[in-house]
Amino acid sequence: MEGLTDELLVVAARRLKGKQRRLFLAEVCRRLCDRSPRKAEERFGWGRETVAKGLREENHEVEVVPDTSHRGRRRSEDQNPQLAVDIRGVVEPHTQCDPELKSSRLYTNLSAGEVRQALLEKGYVAEQLPRERTLRDILHRMNYRLKRIRKGKPLKKTKETDAIFANVHAMHEEAKDDAETLEISVDTKAKVSLGEYVLGGKKQNRQPR
Repeated sequence: MEGLTDELLVVAARRLKGKQRRLFLAEVCRRLCDRSPRKAEERFGWGRETVAKGLREENHEVEVVPDTSHRGRRRSEDQNPQLAVDIRGVVEPHTQCDPELKSSRLYTNLSAGEVRQALLEKGYVAEQLPRERTLRDILHRMNYRLKRIRKGKPLKKTKETDAIFANVHAMHEEAKDDAETLEISVDTKAKVSLGEYVLGGKKQNRQPR
């Protein structure tokens, strides 16, 4: 019967995680193993350091805070900081900030595949570089976005432009000798964004990317 009980306790411990598991191991150790982590290890197969940690937590001697920052696989640019430097060196000459300055996002006309090819030409070996999809994620984390769009062009002259200016000149001639008339000049031209990345990412005869 004791063997069955021990087996059930082991199964129950497997279903618990973190602090709850350590406190469970500590309670079993206290009741069945005379508070000896070594006996708990020999009887149930639990790590005695984990059991001892649970006993200290149970007595409020220590508060264990899990360090999750070092878990999981490190990012490629963290494993190889020089890779991030070289990526910026490739992308920066083909980069422009938001023309309307509404965000800190950077636009580039280089795709992840083109960046990878440029890194290969710099001397990298294919096995040293992440795949194209991973490289696209790296570019996003570095705040780069792909936009291939046509350059912005100034507004064209409208049909009414000459008539408008002719009317302005006529009114000016009429009022320039009148001392009671005050002339006010107001610029009403529309604002035009400059640079390569304007028009909301639209291409000619195409939908936005």
